Amino acid sequence: MIEFKNVEIKYGDFTAFENLNLTVGDGEFFTFLGPSGCGKTTALRALVGFLTPTAGEITLDGKDLIRVPVEKRGIGMVFQSYALFPTMTVYENLAFGLKVKKMPASEIDKRVREVAKTIAIKDEQLVRNVSELSGGQQQRVALARAIVLEPKILCLDEPLSNLDAKLRVSLRSELKRLQKNLGITTLYVTHDQEEALMLSDKIAVFNNGTVEQVGTPQEIYDHSGTEFVCDFIGDINKLGVKVVAELNREGASLDVNRHAYIRLERIHFDPAPEYLKLSGEVINYDYNGITTKYHVNTCGEIIRIIKVNDGRPIYQNGEKIDMYLNPADIMQY
Repeated sequence: MIEFKNVEIKYGDFTAFENLNLTVGDGEFFTFLGPSGCGKTTALRALVGFLTPTAGEITLDGKDLIRVPVEKRGIGMVFQSYALFPTMTVYENLAFGLKVKKMPASEIDKRVREVAKTIAIKDEQLVRNVSELSGGQQQRVALARAIVLEPKILCLDEPLSNLDAKLRVSLRSELKRLQKNLGITTLYVTHDQEEALMLSDKIAVFNNGTVEQVGTPQEIYDHSGTEFVCDFIGDINKLGVKVVAELNREGASLDVNRHAYIRLERIHFDPAPEYLKLSGEVINYDYNGITTKYHVNTCGEIIRIIKVNDGRPIYQNGEKIDMYLNPADIMQY
């Protein structure tokens, strides 16, 4: 178990964060999520040992890590840039850390080939220079180089951000499968909300050097603890005063003095006993095959609705429609 206890990090007069408290369980895929400059990479670098906290403790299984040298912390690191040796072959990159540890050549060869197979690196790629590989292949090599050392903890700092969208999606699935199979405690830094929701067991949402909320992906998305988390995670409607007032007339008990939000997929076209009705007019829609996103004018405000295309006709611009939502799906702050 990893614990950050009242950790503070300063750069001169600037405080990156103070009183950071987090607990990461054994075998968890734990993501630090937030916008650029929020402190998530700083927290990761403090764990790895690249930064020394000015106050507080970081422990692993109850033992202080801060005074342990980087190379003795048992942490594997994958950087955004991959940090591979471009003039070496893939095999040489994977074997490098094991040679530094002075392992026997036979054991090095065995471990390199086992990890290469696990990460889906082909034998013919092992003899190629890293500079000859695609971005996706280099990402696999960087991951394999970290795993081959059999770390207790794996830290990944925006490892997929340099890849194109399609490859990023496919490698997410591979990364999640690999982490579960190996059972390595993994800390992952990203600004990509979709990536965090898909990969994580737990998410810590960072904002301006503080942690706004820690929870499962479902808790973070469906029960956002703060307005920042609610607005930052996924796409969402902010309901204006007129819409809130109309919902209250329909039977809701919303506080008109607080901001109200609802997820796009939580607005429906079919009624149910607990749902309230809003009427509106379609002013635009975005069709992408699997889903359609509607922009609907109701009470002089624009509400967005996303629906899976199920064979029913698409509502057209100018068409009058009824929408239904459950007041329990509205988050207020």
